[in-house]
Amino acid sequence: QLQVVESGGGLVQPGGSLRLSCAASGLTLNYYAIGWFRQAPGKEREGVSCIEPNGSSTNYTDSVKGRFTISRDYAKNTVALQMNSLKPEDTAVYYCAAAFSCNYYFRHAMDYWGKGTLVTVSS
Repeated sequence: QLQVVESGGGLVQPGGSLRLSCAASGLTLNYYAIGWFRQAPGKEREGVSCIEPNGSSTNYTDSVKGRFTISRDYAKNTVALQMNSLKPEDTAVYYCAAAFSCNYYFRHAMDYWGKGTLVTVSS
């Protein structure tokens, strides 16, 4: 069974940090572009960041530039999203998803989706 699984969400104070991880079973993430998306209550899902299979290219939505970093660990077959200087507006369910290219990320047309992990930024 092909599964993408997120982990690392939780409650953090404003200004704090969290590190999300994306892993998979039945699927080699190293061969896929990995996108992180988020959906806040009452809002549409938005793309947060994407990294190509060879790690040569990354993309970030403007609101997280300079605060979030996406990276790959090829040995562990995982992708991480390091989130620093978190703000209350970063509160959302975060999803990772896989596709052959980040071109699909921009259209939210990913092939495999995780079920999400909740990030809450609050004092």
